[in-house]
Amino acid sequence: MKPSTVDALAAAGLDPDAVGRIVFTALEEDLGPARLDVTSMATIPEDQTDTGDLVARGDGVLAGLAVAAAVFDEASGGSTEWVGTARDGERVARGDVLATVTGPTRALLTAERTALNLLCRLSGVATHTRAWADALAGTKAQVLDTRKTTPGLRILEKYAVRAGGGTNKRMGLYDVAMIKDNHKLAAGGVAAAYRRVRAAHPDLTVEVEVTTVAEAVEAVEAGADFLLCDNMSPELLREVVEAVAGRAELEATGGLTLDRAAEYAATGVDYLSVGALTHSSPILDIALDLRPRS
Repeated sequence: MKPSTVDALAAAGLDPDAVGRIVFTALEEDLGPARLDVTSMATIPEDQTDTGDLVARGDGVLAGLAVAAAVFDEASGGSTEWVGTARDGERVARGDVLATVTGPTRALLTAERTALNLLCRLSGVATHTRAWADALAGTKAQVLDTRKTTPGLRILEKYAVRAGGGTNKRMGLYDVAMIKDNHKLAAGGVAAAYRRVRAAHPDLTVEVEVTTVAEAVEAVEAGADFLLCDNMSPELLREVVEAVAGRAELEATGGLTLDRAAEYAATGVDYLSVGALTHSSPILDIALDLRPRS
C-alpha cells in the first residue's frame, strides 16, 4: 500500500493493516488463489495505461475513498496514481467525479469491481446515516450504530457511520459490557449480573438492557453507566428518563423508523440505536468510467 494511502486511512481513523487484510481478501475472492483476471489479461496489453474517473450515479454522502484507493494499490502493486476530487462525509450528486485513477489498464479493470463494491457499500451506509442525523438535528439525541454489521467489514461500516454523522457504539464483545436479557436470566437478575461484570472488568463501561421503568431504576441503582431501552414507546421512554434523572446515559432501540426519529428524540434519550444503518442500507451507485483513448 502506498504511503499516501496509508496516511489517508490513518487520518480517517482506520487501521491501514486491518484495511489491507480486508482488501486482500476481497480481491482474492474475485481473482481466486492464482489471482487471475482472465479477461483483462487476455484482451489488454500488459504495458497499456489508462485513466478512469469514479463517478457518482446518484445523490448521497461519500465514504470509503481511501479504501478504494487501497484496492487499486493492491491490484497494481502500487503503480496507480490516485487523485481524490471529493472527500468522505461530503454530499455528492449524480455526475460528480469523486476521484481519478491512472495506471496499468489491466490493474484498473481488475480492481474496479472490488473497489466499487466497498465504496458503494460504505457510501450507502453514510448516506442512510446522514438521513437519521438530519432527522435528529436540533435535539441532543445522536444516532448510534450496532453490531449488526457485515461479517469482516465492521471497521469499515462503522467508519461509514461516522462519515455520515452518526456515533459508534461498541466495536465488539470486548470493549463494552452489555448485560442483555439472557445474561440477566442466566445470572439471576440485573444486580447479580452487574456485580459479576464489574468484579471481572472494573474499568469497562457497563450497559444494561431494560424493558420497564422498574428495571431501569434497578440497573441504575446497581451502578450501570448506560441503559439500552428496548422496544419502548415514547411515553414509556419519558417515564424512564424521569426516573433515571441523568444517572445513566439512555439509548432507545428496537423498531425505530426514520419518520418517528424526532418523536423518540424528544423524550430526552441520549441515543437512538439503529441496526438498519449497517444491515439494511442500500448502496450509493458509483461507477468507474475509463476516459476515451486519443
